Amino acid sequence: MSEPLADLRVAVLGVGLMGSYHAQALATRVKGVTVTVINDFFEPKAQEVAAAIPGARVVTDPIEAINAEDVDAVVIATPGKAHEDQVRACLQRGIPVLCEKPLTTDIASAYQLVQDELATGRTLIQVGFMRRFDAEYVQLRELIASGGLGNPLIVHCTHRNPDVPPHFDSEMMIRDSVVHEVDAVRFLLDEEITAVSVLKPTPTSSAPAGFHDPMIVILETESGRIATDEIFVRTGVAYEVRTEVVGEKGTATIGLDQNLIRTGTDGRWGGQISPGFVQRFDGAYHTELQRWADAARRGTVDGPGAWDGYAAVAVCEAGAEAVRTGQRVEVAMAKRS
Repeated sequence: MSEPLADLRVAVLGVGLMGSYHAQALATRVKGVTVTVINDFFEPKAQEVAAAIPGARVVTDPIEAINAEDVDAVVIATPGKAHEDQVRACLQRGIPVLCEKPLTTDIASAYQLVQDELATGRTLIQVGFMRRFDAEYVQLRELIASGGLGNPLIVHCTHRNPDVPPHFDSEMMIRDSVVHEVDAVRFLLDEEITAVSVLKPTPTSSAPAGFHDPMIVILETESGRIATDEIFVRTGVAYEVRTEVVGEKGTATIGLDQNLIRTGTDGRWGGQISPGFVQRFDGAYHTELQRWADAARRGTVDGPGAWDGYAAVAVCEAGAEAVRTGQRVEVAMAKRS
């Protein structure tokens, strides 16, 4: 009988909202993991998070944290501009990394990381597209793949947030929010997105001057399918994410559970909506982390990889240009090796 695998020793870089969530989840909910190192550019926050995790310590330099002797794998939740150097340091050390989106902040550096990973001969990069681990998205993908809807023709997405910081402009809506629909469409349809257009309806009065909120993003795929995404990040209501696939033999919609309609004898009707993305996708995050940790203990990863991160960056760059120009923009992507 083979020896049981030792616990995976993990460093978490960046402990804002997402990183602190990951650190706590890895320490308390994910099996086979010990969080040994916490890093953040704001050291008091790192100290606060580490103090709540038995055995964790703070390392102030992120590259030093990656190279620590008691670190077997890394979770990166730092700002996007730091990802390139930190992911590359993981590759150079030969350890698995789960990097929150974006993989990097530009197409060239994202593609270079794809090439750098290929040069190692191993699969070490996983990108944090958690919807791929959500039970509803998995079920919908399986339904499509089995032919249950016939040929899928159109995908309709809705992505609404109750509020965002004042600086969250129209391009950030593409790069930080629509990016999830970009990956979801690629995941569901199993093909690349080739062009992006953006329509700008009358903006909500909650949007700062010059910001376009809501927007309708139109994604074209290589086979000619169309996906639409209503992105509205200042609804003042709650967090709503829905996806409908229209096929030749039927339709299927996910995300309706958070809008369960109820009726009562007093004539009222209504339901509940998730207050935020963490609550909506808590189960998906847990599954993502557990599967990543299980794979990382074997020296690899289990989920969307470097190419998926690169593709998302390329599509979002086209989307940001479409916001700026008002034109349909083709996605500039290399051919997959």
